[in-house]
Amino acid sequence: MKFSAIILAAGESLRMQGRHKMLLPAPVEPVVRRSTQAIAASGAHEVLVVTGHNHGPVTDALKGLSVRIIHNPNYAQGQMTSVNAGLAALTPGCDAVMVCLADQILLSSDDYAELALAYQHRPYGSILVPSFQGQRGNPVMFHSQHIPEILQGLRKLGCRKLIQDNPDAVYLHEVKHDGYVSDLDTPQDYARILKCLAEPGGFTP
Repeated sequence: MKFSAIILAAGESLRMQGRHKMLLPAPVEPVVRRSTQAIAASGAHEVLVVTGHNHGPVTDALKGLSVRIIHNPNYAQGQMTSVNAGLAALTPGCDAVMVCLADQILLSSDDYAELALAYQHRPYGSILVPSFQGQRGNPVMFHSQHIPEILQGLRKLGCRKLIQDNPDAVYLHEVKHDGYVSDLDTPQDYARILKCLAEPGGFTP
């Protein structure tokens, strides 16, 4: 199975009290670089990083990685504009798309690879959503047949609405830890996640 990964890294980090979370140390390299390295090592055929706010510094943080940078000038209009920008820039021919959040630094390359394997062997559906103790998480993975549906909806249709509109097509995959559902939106979230990373046997990209 050939899958492409789209990493959403365009947001303004409005709840981070003036700091841009993509550029925060995690704990050494920036958040966006740590997550991108993990995704790039997961077996994805193609990795696209969609930038927006602080495009220049975010791009600089990714230097040397084998990824494509896609700038979304409409990032302030919502996350789905970044999903659309990434989908529109994909190289044709992938079987599936994994839409990733760049702030999920508790996920390792093995976690992403396991999710792709679960998608490949899913018992039903065309959309896979990770679930931890009843809570839906990210990244979401879906068959490439859904790409035109999302793009035709522009900002009105995206991963969340795709799942809402196709409940019978959604396969919930139970995952082993809460890294798939952990938010990095506030300084408190950041402190908690850094503590997790510092624990013995903590997560590695």
